[in-house]
Amino acid sequence: MKSRRFPLKWWYGFVFNFFLIALVLAVIPVIQRSPKKLVITDVSGGRLYGSWPVKNGGEFAVEFVHSVNQSPVLDTFTISGNTIRPLSTRFKAFGAGMQTELEPGQSLTRDGDAMVISGFTQSFRDLRYIVGTVSDHILFINGEEISLRDLCGKNAHIVIRIHRMFLG
Repeated sequence: MKSRRFPLKWWYGFVFNFFLIALVLAVIPVIQRSPKKLVITDVSGGRLYGSWPVKNGGEFAVEFVHSVNQSPVLDTFTISGNTIRPLSTRFKAFGAGMQTELEPGQSLTRDGDAMVISGFTQSFRDLRYIVGTVSDHILFINGEEISLRDLCGKNAHIVIRIHRMFLG
């Protein structure tokens, strides 16, 4: 009886796939812990206006005067992975363009002369603004107060996103 030799081709594929899976599993935690930055670019993505380091769970806010009801609005957000999640909206007057009904899970409270809506559940990959021509948009991040009009220019169409910094 002739002995049958078992071909080694299947073994090479098994070892290759095993190391590939191990590599992916080793890289995922590194990617998840990689530093992040909040980035502001023009809508076409061709011009970088600025970037700031952020952490998961970190917060930032954008304040502006509502173009229709002419009252201040402060939107506060938190970073969750690569997404931006609204935490609250603080405003002083109802009117056109302002939220008039609460969604499930949201609440409306008073803070002095302002109203605050919180309990938002959605997340966004990016935020889009048109920087004011009459009133400014102000970014509050890492203890800084940044005029988006000074940074980007009047009527600039901007996108705010979270980016991971893989190589520092």
